[in-house]
Amino acid sequence: MKGKNMKTIKYNNKIIKLPFESADYGDEPLKEIEVKNRFSGQACTMPAFAVAVYDVIMGSEMFQDWDSHRKGLDWFRKYFPAQYMVVLD
Repeated sequence: MKGKNMKTIKYNNKIIKLPFESADYGDEPLKEIEVKNRFSGQACTMPAFAVAVYDVIMGSEMFQDWDSHRKGLDWFRKYFPAQYMVVLD
C-alpha cells in the first residue's frame, strides 16, 4: 500500500507507518521481544512489529533485495535508533 493507505500502528503515543505491506506484524504487535545481534550476541528488546521489520531486513539481505533492505534500515534508524545500533549496525 502507498500513501494514506499504508498500515500504521500507535506506539509510545506516536503514529508509525509500517514499511512493508507483506510483513507479518502478528496478532500482538506491541508485545516486547528480545532480539540478539547475530554477530556479537548483544541483545535488546523491541515490539513485535519492529521484529517483523527486522525479519524482512534479514530476509532481503539473504535474497539480495537491496531496495527492501535499505527501506527497512532507514525505517529502523528513524523509529528505533537504539535498537538499530545493537542489532543492525
